[in-house]
Amino acid sequence: MQNISSNRLKVVVPGDNPPQIQESPHLDRLAPYADVVLYANHCTSAEEKLERAGDAEVIINSRGMVTWPAEVLHQLPKLRLISTCSIGTDMIDLEAAKERGITVSNQPGRTAPVVAEHAFGLMFAIAKRAAFFTESMRAGRWLRMDHVYLRGKTLGIIGTGNIGAEMARLGSAIGMNVIAWTYNPSRERAERLGVKFVSLDELLCTADVVSIHAKLTDDSRGLIGKTQFESMKPNSLLVNVARGPIVDTNALVDALHCGHLAGAAIDVFDQEPIPADHPLLGCEQVVLTPHCADMTPEGVDLLNEGAVDNVIAFLQGQPQNIVT
Repeated sequence: MQNISSNRLKVVVPGDNPPQIQESPHLDRLAPYADVVLYANHCTSAEEKLERAGDAEVIINSRGMVTWPAEVLHQLPKLRLISTCSIGTDMIDLEAAKERGITVSNQPGRTAPVVAEHAFGLMFAIAKRAAFFTESMRAGRWLRMDHVYLRGKTLGIIGTGNIGAEMARLGSAIGMNVIAWTYNPSRERAERLGVKFVSLDELLCTADVVSIHAKLTDDSRGLIGKTQFESMKPNSLLVNVARGPIVDTNALVDALHCGHLAGAAIDVFDQEPIPADHPLLGCEQVVLTPHCADMTPEGVDLLNEGAVDNVIAFLQGQPQNIVT
């Protein structure tokens, strides 16, 4: 933690664990504007958050596990800006931030190619049963089981923001038929993305692979549950790199155990980190990654740069990427 002077603006990174921004040279760019205080260990309790960020004007929220509910935000009288190292802002009570006059800036689309590539890789991993075959061979078994040839299959994209759009492009590039559902479809958007917009029901019953890229909102929470899984094609695949609560975990586990789904590839969970008894860990046909879709050197650097860019723009009186 750096020493700070009493008359300098204070920027706090409240809990950078796992490491995201703590070794980034981009933090040095803040030196002309503010003192930066970085905490490299976990920050989970309200008491810890208030102790660390109680006199901060700016927070750089580098980890999504560090959440900012209303009861904490209302006890941060000096706070003017939260800049996230992420696209998502579901770790922040945005209504409370708005009430308090706290600006929240995120990074829309900045790492879309990185995240989409991860989703694309997960799709291949589950289609080819890579994790299942690897574990079987480690256990001394030589199993023969069909896997999935993706060319010519239908890829259904739920949410066509920057990441969903890039996933659609990658699917088309290998010869998949791409359909999509979004809250705000248009003919112009469909032509630009090279997709056909359909209803959610049609997508679920038509797609061989359903890939989720919607942001977490009150409307999308629990969007894919028991009814939706029953609507999906038998032996279809699910990919989720969006947010865990968009999918009903118990319904997903049931669909996998009964064999209706051929597999699921998941990067995001309803509990993070997931506990040792999380039900998905007991499913055979899954590929799981620990919410790390953008965790490449390139992705990490882009997010760190963007978070600092947002802070500097705000301090120069030209705030950008404003969520609220």
